[in-house]
Formats: sequence, structure tokens, C-alpha cells
Amino acid sequence: MKDTILAISGKPGLFRLVSQGRNMLIVETIDADKKRVPAGVRDRVTSLNDVSMYTDEEDKPLMEIFDAIKQKENGKPVDINCKKASAAELTEFMAAVLPNYDRDRVYNTDIKKLIQWYNILINNGYSDFVEPQAEAEEAPAAEAAAE
Repeated sequence: MKDTILAISGKPGLFRLVSQGRNMLIVETIDADKKRVPAGVRDRVTSLNDVSMYTDEEDKPLMEIFDAIKQKENGKPVDINCKKASAAELTEFMAAVLPNYDRDRVYNTDIKKLIQWYNILINNGYSDFVEPQAEAEEAPAAEAAAE
């Protein structure tokens, strides 16, 4: 799932990769419409698997952050209205999800986009953000670090 979910610069929402052609991708919107559109070589297309967020240590992959939001929200959409949310609400939410995020390099617009993308994915049945084997590998490392 991670490699087929795409963000296209200048186009709202998220897209699912349907097919690849010569010099273009065919993508489908992730919503009820399932509208198919071409993405050409001039469009800046990014796989969500390649996106990460700044932290005080090393960057954190976006899928792991989505999983942390899913744990916090019990698999439900985030109930923050991104258009009306105050800066304090956004930073409080982000601190609860990723306590060590870099407050100087992660802007409120980034947090809003994170919430919007998470809600799009959850509302359209995408909820497996982290591979089960990755969770199993992280658990022993976390236990060893705690000792």
C-alpha cells in the first residue's frame, strides 16, 4: 500500500497508482469519486513511503507517524478542523503524536496536511500503515532500549 499512495504537488488530496505508461502515471483519487487522472512528467509526484517528518534526532517516516495517530485516535479520523484550528491546538496534537518533532522545521501547515492525509486514508479504508513484521522488529529494540 505504501508505495502506491501518492501525493501530487499542486493537486489536493491523495492518489492511488493505477498504471504506468510512457512518460505518465495513471492515478485515481482516494475518495468516493475514484476519479482517474494522468500525472505527467512535469507533475511532482511523491510516494507517501518517501515522506518523513523532522524530529530532534533522525527523521521519522510518515507511515510510522500515521500509525501513531491511529493508536492515539483508536483508528478513527482526527476530529480537529484543520481550517479553524489554532496554532496551539495543532502543536498540542503533534506533541501528543510525536513528542520529539522539530518545532522549528515542522510548520502548522505541515501538521494540517498530516491530519488531512490521515483522515483521507482512514475514511477510505486504508489503515495498515506499518507492516506487521516492522512492528515485531521494533518491539524487541524498544524493550532493549528500556533496559
